[in-house]
Amino acid sequence: MHRTARHIWNPSQWMILLATVASGFLFGCHPSTTGPSNTPADTTKHPGDSTTHPIADTILYSFVTMGCNRLDKADTAGDPSTANIAQLDRTLTDVMNLSPRPDFLILTGDVMLGKVTDTSGTGRQLGAWLAHYRSMPIASSGIKLIMVPGNHEFNDGVQSAALEQQWLWMMTPYINGSNGPKPGGADALTTDQSRLTYSFDYKGGHFVIMNSDPAQESSTISIKWVAQDLSQARAVGAKHIFLFAHKPAYDWTNNGATSLVDNANRDALWSAMEANHAEAMFSAHNHVYRRMQPTGKSYMIVAGNGGSSLASTAAADRNFGFTLVQVMSSGKVIEKAYAREYGAKYSDPSPAAMYPTTIRDSADITWKY
Repeated sequence: MHRTARHIWNPSQWMILLATVASGFLFGCHPSTTGPSNTPADTTKHPGDSTTHPIADTILYSFVTMGCNRLDKADTAGDPSTANIAQLDRTLTDVMNLSPRPDFLILTGDVMLGKVTDTSGTGRQLGAWLAHYRSMPIASSGIKLIMVPGNHEFNDGVQSAALEQQWLWMMTPYINGSNGPKPGGADALTTDQSRLTYSFDYKGGHFVIMNSDPAQESSTISIKWVAQDLSQARAVGAKHIFLFAHKPAYDWTNNGATSLVDNANRDALWSAMEANHAEAMFSAHNHVYRRMQPTGKSYMIVAGNGGSSLASTAAADRNFGFTLVQVMSSGKVIEKAYAREYGAKYSDPSPAAMYPTTIRDSADITWKY
């Protein structure tokens, strides 16, 4: 019987093999395992090597935001949550399917119909909304939910002190800070806003949550507190700054109009944002998606296409979805707007096979100025 001779590797051959394998990992010749194919990439050159090698720009953290998922009053029969459940479920499922999953889901208000001073009515709606959310897989996925109140939760700040207390009690697990302004103070507040307007830090990023309808202060940002908070964040080296409120500083029409009480409140907020290099403010209230740079620096991103009847039914706007923001290890901040169409009526189901969710807008929103 003929036997094939077995090759015995000598030490020098082993050293050559190991050096070859190591060079593959050092110089980027191995397959990338850093995330989805749409992850941005940087490039570099190695000493003595004229070839440009890609360096994967990994996602440091990410968050999803959207608002305005409530139904119109005429469509709430049989739905105690008064939410557009068909679209809410699609969004929660789509967010769960992102890879990697985001760290936060930040909902910027009007998740229910509300718009009353009767806390028994709002309590039933919020309770039903929470029960539905907690029944969904996303509730135990590790994605942290942060709830921002809207004008439908707080009745535009009119006779809303009791509504604020109800929100604070029911939404305690979904409030992520308590360092906000107290009654009185520089903003002359009627009620304690310390857990309604507040900030927190995460992996070098600074997040500011703002109640845009404090009690007896309809459509008003607590600008003195916010400006000081932004200044302090910048002073201690915040790498990125993001702000969230239900009502946008600049409306989706991009014609200079504001949803805040007046231009003075808006301009003071925007000046503080740009002075401290804030990337963007994210809001809803306008039932549509828009990305704008009102003064050419910080972004105003209206992500109000969460499921409420739309402000515009133009072909490009007739969709529901959410906005994803990815903060990269390189320092870049990438925004992506995901959306899907729907059937004949805004509250109709959007089966994924018929109405796939795709990226409709994307931009590098890193502060560059």
